[in-house]
Amino acid sequence: MDQKKRENIASLFEVIATLERKIANEWNSHNELGFSKSHILILDFLANEGPKRPSAIAERLKVTTGGVTVLTTKLIKGGFVEKTQNEADRRASQITITDEGLKVLEQSRQQIDTLLHHLFGMLTEDEITTLRNIFNKCINF
Repeated sequence: MDQKKRENIASLFEVIATLERKIANEWNSHNELGFSKSHILILDFLANEGPKRPSAIAERLKVTTGGVTVLTTKLIKGGFVEKTQNEADRRASQITITDEGLKVLEQSRQQIDTLLHHLFGMLTEDEITTLRNIFNKCINF
């Protein structure tokens, strides 16, 4: 790899880190619901795919099952998800979104739409597609 390409990649890492911080800061400053991105991702996953075992949630979120326990504890206490025994395997538990969880998810989607418009609204559809394709290419190499 030549020096110019190495410098450009180093600069890209800096830009990505800055964008990650900006997204986190924007989320925190507009977060009226008090949930982390991971909480919302769990609710969204359950709403779209139905009840899941903690291990499936961990795999989707790229966290440990212990991390899922920490995240779901807040959601269970708030009545946004329920933890039940799996019908097929009584030793295994599964997490299910509740009606209250669906309401919070809908509120969060409105908040996320506002955030995404603020962060990426200046990009064209083609630019967004190009970015997605480039990042997917890096991930899947």
